[in-house]
Amino acid sequence: MALNEAKKGLKIGEVPIGAVMVMNGEVIAKSYNSPIRDSDPSAHAELKVIRKSGEKINNYRLVGADLYVTLEPCAMCYGAISHARLSNVFYGARDPNTGSCGTCQDFSKSKCFNHYPNIFGGILEAECSNLLKNFFRAKRN
Repeated sequence: MALNEAKKGLKIGEVPIGAVMVMNGEVIAKSYNSPIRDSDPSAHAELKVIRKSGEKINNYRLVGADLYVTLEPCAMCYGAISHARLSNVFYGARDPNTGSCGTCQDFSKSKCFNHYPNIFGGILEAECSNLLKNFFRAKRN
């Protein structure tokens, strides 16, 4: 589902990153990157899906929720993930430039947060990585 969300972003010219939030075994929100369209540097898939999830359950704390995202979260997104009290983060492609879950930085091992979700990386990594590589290859050409 997160890959399908990423492809929605791709169709509108955004970096193809998608996210899905699951709580109690039910999908409660889905989203994709749209900072270009929205003129909003915070319109990352993770932040948008956290906002939608909070609205859906009428709570800013998403205790027990699991985030599935196609790219390793950046520092901004990791901060929101921590503040929202997510239980688990499952991500696809590793991000050597801005990944904050172990690739570039590892915020899950820092002492800067009050909550630390479980992090699982490399889920459908090849598919997620290829989608991004193809997008940037096409942009360069």
